Amino acid sequence: MPNDNTPTDDAMDDWADAMNEQEEAATVTPDPLEETIAEGGFIQNEKLDVILDIPVSLSMEVGRTQIPIRNLLQLTQGSVVELDRLAGEPLDVMVNGTLIAHGEVVVINEKYGIRLTDVMSPHERIQKLK
Repeated sequence: MPNDNTPTDDAMDDWADAMNEQEEAATVTPDPLEETIAEGGFIQNEKLDVILDIPVSLSMEVGRTQIPIRNLLQLTQGSVVELDRLAGEPLDVMVNGTLIAHGEVVVINEKYGIRLTDVMSPHERIQKLK
């Protein structure tokens, strides 16, 4: 008769099953688009290298509004259109129409630019672009 500290055959089988399950989980291959972030924040993944030189459209959105076509046709030079944003709110930075960051307008050497103030993680950006 086993003492209280000796595991039963059922307990040994459960433990062996748990260990096998852990080994299987450790050998699961990662998502092929899963990236690692190297120093400097750049994405390092040989499978992503194929797409890293593809150009995308980057745009900044100040705000939006919806107006009836009647009002749209009445717009003339000097008309003011109210947007859904307050003055001073960050702009949306969009890549191919998908939000990836927020920022503020800057002027450098007589050209407009945007200073990024809040950027999604590289993983979130890739997920949104899929």
